[in-house]
Amino acid sequence: MKKILFFLPVLFFAINIFSQPQPLNLPKDAKVQGSIVDMKSKQPQNNELIVFKSRKNGNEYQALSNETGIFTTRLAAGDKYDIFIMGFKDSTSYNVLDIPALGPNSYYKTPFNVNIEFDPPKTFVLDNVEFDFGKATLRPEAYKTLDDLVDYLNRKTNEHIELGGHTDNVGSEPKNKILSLERAKSIVAYLVSKGISNDRLLAKGYGSMEPIEENTTEAGRQKNRRTEVKILE
Repeated sequence: MKKILFFLPVLFFAINIFSQPQPLNLPKDAKVQGSIVDMKSKQPQNNELIVFKSRKNGNEYQALSNETGIFTTRLAAGDKYDIFIMGFKDSTSYNVLDIPALGPNSYYKTPFNVNIEFDPPKTFVLDNVEFDFGKATLRPEAYKTLDDLVDYLNRKTNEHIELGGHTDNVGSEPKNKILSLERAKSIVAYLVSKGISNDRLLAKGYGSMEPIEENTTEAGRQKNRRTEVKILE
């Protein structure tokens, strides 16, 4: 699912096109370099995955930011690229990078600079992570989503998360709190079994105390039965 959270001006520099008087084995791509920082704190964001999607053929090219928020890649000239920042479940659409085509004896002498500020999401719901009524055993269809979460946590190695279990208002609140906690613990156990350190994971059970929809309809109750991931500071 693509999620557009913001749009900011993006700075691109690639002014110097250098020409040679005779044909040489010149690169027909361009270096792209940039930085990514938190919009609010201005702190560099490491291990953020930036994707450049070609408008010509749909191919995707990835760059990963380092500990100072810097990333680099090379992209073919004569194409436009949609830029996305990849989160766990959503991609943030940022801007478009245009790399004009080059002449036969020309190449880009200076890189294109892409400087990104964005507000990373701190909370998201785990889709397709459901449980049988009154039970805390994971269904097999939850594994794909949880494996994606494992991949995300392996990339964002400094992040700690809370797994928050939520129920509808059917049944007593004490039982709902216990059930929601046990379900969150089941997810923690799965993540640990995949190599994620238990020290990075916190299970909490909220019962029915934090609904996101009215509990007066089955559709509303179904949305309230959920597991949320919260990025802990």
